[in-house]
Amino acid sequence: MQSLLLNSIEIFFQLIYFLIFIRIILSWIPGLNQSSIGAFVYNLTEPILGPVRNMIDKSPIGGGMMLDFSPIISMFLMKIVSMLLQAIVTMIF
Repeated sequence: MQSLLLNSIEIFFQLIYFLIFIRIILSWIPGLNQSSIGAFVYNLTEPILGPVRNMIDKSPIGGGMMLDFSPIISMFLMKIVSMLLQAIVTMIF
């Protein structure tokens, strides 16, 4: 049971990392953001990236930044959450 939960957590977060990476690539190629694949990836990743982007914009260093650092910060935060979840599963089971 423990290994199943740990593997599920790992697969879930790796899927999200992959989708964020795809979104980064799609943002570099004009026109692909408006495609059905681009919209699908955007809809799956925006609930994660949007709040982080809002926090960056409200911070003293945010505001006028030309680069979007929300994917990097989101991936870092998701890694921490993944490690915490895996530690909790290890302690409980």
